[in-house]
Amino acid sequence: MILQPSILSLQVTLVASALILVFGLGLGIFLARVQFRGQIFVSTLLNLPLVLPPSVVGYFLLLALGRGSPIREWLKIDLLFTWQAAAIASAVVALPLMVESTRAAIANVSPELEAAARTLGSTEPEVLWRITLPLAHRGILAGFGLSVARGLGEFGATLMVAGSIPGRTQTLPLAIYDAVQMQRYGLANTMVLIMTAIAFALLWWVRHLESKQSPSQLPIAICSEIDSEIDLEINSEVNPDEPIGGYSEAAPQLHPERGLQR
Repeated sequence: MILQPSILSLQVTLVASALILVFGLGLGIFLARVQFRGQIFVSTLLNLPLVLPPSVVGYFLLLALGRGSPIREWLKIDLLFTWQAAAIASAVVALPLMVESTRAAIANVSPELEAAARTLGSTEPEVLWRITLPLAHRGILAGFGLSVARGLGEFGATLMVAGSIPGRTQTLPLAIYDAVQMQRYGLANTMVLIMTAIAFALLWWVRHLESKQSPSQLPIAICSEIDSEIDLEINSEVNPDEPIGGYSEAAPQLHPERGLQR
């Protein structure tokens, strides 16, 4: 009775987490780095699932996935009342947490470090991979952990688009609701303890990431890497045996190692 909803919840959460990671990370980077007209409107629209009742989000998903929608009429894909619909509902409800955490973490990365990497010849994807994401990774992971916890506990929108079909779409939150309706409190208590333990573990991991974050440790490491590359660039262009500005017997010159010479 518990195993099947647990496996289904794990399956739904894994797919929802993949969707959250791809779309949440992409949207967060886009909103942090690209300025465009209507940005506030787009950001507000993405955050709506955080404040709307789950039933309203579920109704919008019914319109998007149900009869008359492009997904069903044009692509001939019927997702309603399947576990895939439950995964989409979990991803949509949890996506704002990932987007906002990623946007804030990316926006806090120092532009000077990224500019220094560009001056060394790094392309924009290289700057993003070597500088921006390493500096922002703790904030991104924290947002991802919160999103996974939120998606795991999704109830209202999932019930609207996937129903509560035992063995097909009944996740742990839906199974708890059914157990309480049938007054099977022992079973409900067990599933509640499982959900609470998983949610506590995810939140503890997020708090652990935040507590370990040192505002200076990682930037210093990357700054040292950039400084090393700058030194290599300078040393490859400057001959230590030649004085700065060229050597002339007629006038005193500044040598990089021996100082002022005549």
